[in-house]
Amino acid sequence: MNTIELRKELITRISEIEDKDFLNAIKTILDYKNKEKFHHLTNEDEEELIRASEEGKSGQFILQSEMDKKAEKWLREV
Repeated sequence: MNTIELRKELITRISEIEDKDFLNAIKTILDYKNKEKFHHLTNEDEEELIRASEEGKSGQFILQSEMDKKAEKWLREV
């Protein structure tokens, strides 16, 4: 089945659906797919990602649970 045939079949099948929740689920999938865009990185972005990856590989990171504790402590002190 080629793309055009598949699209026509899906349109037909979707048009027969009466379940609003199911239709909303399909809409959510379609909305998510439309949000997926390729983001072009600048050289600086690429360098920062490489640096962050290297830091993570070498153990230079903080666990989310530790960061949450630090944030809670900071908020109590403010």
